Amino acid sequence: MAITKITVEEFIKIPQGSFLLLDVRSPSEFAHAHIPSAYNLPLFIDEERKVVGTTYKQQSREQAIKIGLTYFGTKMNVMLEQVEQLITANKLEQDNHKHISIVVHCWRGGMRSAGVAWLLDLYGYKVYTIVGGYKAFRNWALHQFNKAYQFKVIAGYTGSGKTAILHTLKKQNETIIDLEGLAKHKGSSFGNLAEVALPTQEMFENKLAIELYQHQDKCIWIEDESQRIGNINMPNNIFSQKQNASIYFMDIPFEERLDYIVEEYGKHSKEKLVNAIIRIKKRLGGLDAKNAINYLLDDDVKSSFAILLKYYDKYYLRGLHNKENIQTNLTTIQCSKVDAVANATKLLHYKV
Repeated sequence: MAITKITVEEFIKIPQGSFLLLDVRSPSEFAHAHIPSAYNLPLFIDEERKVVGTTYKQQSREQAIKIGLTYFGTKMNVMLEQVEQLITANKLEQDNHKHISIVVHCWRGGMRSAGVAWLLDLYGYKVYTIVGGYKAFRNWALHQFNKAYQFKVIAGYTGSGKTAILHTLKKQNETIIDLEGLAKHKGSSFGNLAEVALPTQEMFENKLAIELYQHQDKCIWIEDESQRIGNINMPNNIFSQKQNASIYFMDIPFEERLDYIVEEYGKHSKEKLVNAIIRIKKRLGGLDAKNAINYLLDDDVKSSFAILLKYYDKYYLRGLHNKENIQTNLTTIQCSKVDAVANATKLLHYKV
């Protein structure tokens, strides 16, 4: 069998689930960012990569290859077993190696991917390598942010259940991109109380680029977000397009939203909630911060959150009116309560 070289554009068009994508870079390179759906099958661990790289720079390419082959030789059997395990886990066709397609890449499509591709080809798999490797994919990803998209923005004060509306729309076959889901953060000081592992900026961008590419010819519903979502920054052009898009403001009474956030955030520990308040103490104001904390300590979560909600309402309203063409782009939708299904239905009545 022969190893086939494909471009990033050709790779992106391959149907998901029909191949196994292997990133043979070191564990630290993969952990920083990678192509979504890739599995890490490192040819060299971080220490080995450093030795090979140093040898290449200080001695010669040939000596670096010899050292690399020494490392590679002891791993071949284990790597093949790992690939077989991934094939089984992904339920790919196994009755004949010819039915299994494997895509391999490293940083620039060089010797690392060539070496692993040779091994897998020798074993009988149909192997493809990506021309230019991860670097080429990264350039492709950044290019996606320069395109024009058809965004429709779900807006509303804190506690309006915007994320729930977004996912209700998805169930109704509307196209969505969950920016908070990609960032693994809800965007405020309270946005990561669950303390989940956060993606790097580069990994967020990679995932966003794939989503944008998949939906580039469709109307895309997104939530109204600040450019900064936790530690992540939305790409400038995407944020600019969001700011100029049609905005659907879900206008829900204060008390209804307050009950919603008490239910959603009140389950977290007092320590986490207090620390979140401290993080916004300067903007919230010393007295309001003190009162909000004291209410929490007295187990009066609702009174504490009422102070916080008034602050976030003012903050959100200021950001809303900083948008471009707000008077012509804004549609206000009156909603009596936080109800994702009912409010999604109302929202779709206004869809142009």
